[in-house]
Amino acid sequence: MHCHILIAVVLWSISIDSQTIRGISLSYKRFYRERKSFLCIDGSKLIPFDQVNDDYCDCVDGSDEPGTAACPGGRFYCTNLGYRPHYIPSSRVNDAICDCCDASDEYNSHTLCQNTCRDLGQTEREEVKSQMKALDEGLRLKQELIQEGIQMWQDKQAQLRDLQRVSDDLQTQLDDLRKEDVRRKEEVDALRELVNSHRGHNSTESPVSESDRSRDGSVTVKEVQAKLADIQAEGRDLSEDGAIIRGSSVPGQPAEEEDPVVKAAISAAEKAAAELKRIEDAYEAVYMEIRDLREKLATDFGPEREFLFLHIQCFHQKVNEYFYELCPFNQVTQTSASGAEVSLGKWGSWADSRENRYGQMKYVNGEPCWQGPTRNTVVTLTCGTETAMRSVKEPSKCQYAVEFQTPVACRLAQRGRGIHSEL
Repeated sequence: MHCHILIAVVLWSISIDSQTIRGISLSYKRFYRERKSFLCIDGSKLIPFDQVNDDYCDCVDGSDEPGTAACPGGRFYCTNLGYRPHYIPSSRVNDAICDCCDASDEYNSHTLCQNTCRDLGQTEREEVKSQMKALDEGLRLKQELIQEGIQMWQDKQAQLRDLQRVSDDLQTQLDDLRKEDVRRKEEVDALRELVNSHRGHNSTESPVSESDRSRDGSVTVKEVQAKLADIQAEGRDLSEDGAIIRGSSVPGQPAEEEDPVVKAAISAAEKAAAELKRIEDAYEAVYMEIRDLREKLATDFGPEREFLFLHIQCFHQKVNEYFYELCPFNQVTQTSASGAEVSLGKWGSWADSRENRYGQMKYVNGEPCWQGPTRNTVVTLTCGTETAMRSVKEPSKCQYAVEFQTPVACRLAQRGRGIHSEL
């Protein structure tokens, strides 16, 4: 029985203290239990307890006047039952302006303040509920985008393997065609040399035809070289009148008519050169494709490659007379109404943040401003159920800030963040 009476007395005394000492939080009430003296919270001074909240500042830290405006730099605690508690500068106490939703800061003014805490709390709880619902939806969409990113990554890996096989095949063809090209050019040179050496020969047969020792209708470089060796061995001194193939008698001048076999060899050499050029162009195109694909695969698209789907898209936002375009992992541009386009930065890296490495993207080395720095852009990613640019600002000269909303920016840790209030 005596125990119950003692507890009641303690609770009653605390209740009396709470009503008497205004502007303090629950965690500080232990310093303000009424007794003969009060020790400033910073320990700098001991004063009589009746000087607490007497509208005169005694403590350097202002702790003796939590409920008045007497101490510069003092703080008044709004309990705001039903909403979020918070501090306001003590200079706002009894200034005829309602700062606390529970009206506790205007206890001694003529201003009639309504207690709006419960309405504000209800509104905030609804907002938090809506945010949590959006977060859950964002997390669900994020899982879908993660799976999409994994599939895209696998597809690109398979594409790279296919391109590498094509590149290897083209390289083999190039090696063969380059050898063939050299052989064809040697054949044409040998045939022309044979014709020039055979001019003045009395034979009515074409010197090239004479070279076809195998009589298979074609002349090889070896056969031509053998024919040349025979001519040189015989020491023939052919004159122009005896030449079967008509041509210029002046060295260095082109022949009026080529031997049909020479013409055929030239045509074959030209076709071989054209085919070589075609394969070289194809190889170069495949090489460039492989290089670009490897660069993309080397990009950090997030721990689960959840940002991979962004690299093939561009997003737009109009602000006043300017159009902004964000192409993630590529660049940010600004276009004026006249059509002049300016680079605001090219993809640089993720922001180095311990808390959230993938919360910001840096785009650097844009076009320089007139008498100013190089344009750069920081893109801040926020959680949402849609993927879109939300705002573009220029907080300092030629330094741009973009808010970009996407489900892949949603994090499970955000579910644990709530509104802390004394409800």
